[in-house]
Amino acid sequence: MAGNGTAMAPLPRRTGFAGFEDRIFELMDQRGYRYAVLGVLLAAVLALPRFSSNYVLEIFTNSFLYVVLCLGLNIVAGYAGLLDLGYAAFFAIGAYTSGVLTSQFGWNFWLAIPPALALAGAVGVMIGAPTLRLRSDYLAIVTLGAGEIIRILARNLKSITGGPSGLIGIKRPAFFGLELNQISHYYYIFLVMVILALVVSYRLEHSRLGRAWKYVRDDEDVAEAMGIPKSLIKLSAYTMGAMFAGLGGCFFAAKMTAISPDSFTFLQSLMIVVAMVLGGMGKIAGMVVGALVMVLFPEVFRTIGPLRMLVFGIILILMMVFRPQGIWPERRH
Repeated sequence: MAGNGTAMAPLPRRTGFAGFEDRIFELMDQRGYRYAVLGVLLAAVLALPRFSSNYVLEIFTNSFLYVVLCLGLNIVAGYAGLLDLGYAAFFAIGAYTSGVLTSQFGWNFWLAIPPALALAGAVGVMIGAPTLRLRSDYLAIVTLGAGEIIRILARNLKSITGGPSGLIGIKRPAFFGLELNQISHYYYIFLVMVILALVVSYRLEHSRLGRAWKYVRDDEDVAEAMGIPKSLIKLSAYTMGAMFAGLGGCFFAAKMTAISPDSFTFLQSLMIVVAMVLGGMGKIAGMVVGALVMVLFPEVFRTIGPLRMLVFGIILILMMVFRPQGIWPERRH
């Protein structure tokens, strides 16, 4: 009811593409429809290895890895509003920790995952605690520098990381006696990792902590005035995002059996940021769409050679001009 006792008029429905988009969002908000779509998609990805070549499975496996990395960065940038340009550093920490423990100390791969996640989270705290008081561009520059420091350390600690040549001889994991050495094995492993990351992201987004992240993102001064400890909330987001990247790094190292510092450059961090922005910051479905587009586009247009990256760059510019919120953005009320 309005202040004078009359009913407020409903907002007019949008037409054209905007109206179509609203209709899609309304359908996805219906639980039955959403579960039906998710069931069809899950059945399709489970059946894909039966009808596809190893090349196609390799592409989709890399897409799944990017989904996990985008979901982790989405916690940092999409939920908490912290721009991180050195995100590949935590990806590297997870990969090198599990790689060193399995290749040099003979650890079982599955037992090496918790220490890798713990170290990624601890480094996240070490970097985040003194730097998250900064904002916007200043924070981005500091995280960029931190990412480069981790990469340079990996290049120079030759006795541990193998130096510029990288770390080789990483043992492949086994599951109930079955050595995981086929691309189809890693396709399903990475799919399970994506499902777990999606569930955790969804639960975090709708938790008290997730709401606090968004309050700090929208207006940290007001959030602090309402009793939310903004520094602690920011640090929790940064640490959680680092652990997501560390998990991706563990499985990346196991799949490749060899890693080098060149796999964790600033370009890698930038690609993850672009995928997140392209999909729609703050939206879980947007992270999936952005990661898939980022990996699949260069492969689909491989026939046009080097021009495919030029076309991709033009498309990104057009996206930022005409749809800066991304393909599947978060709806804010």
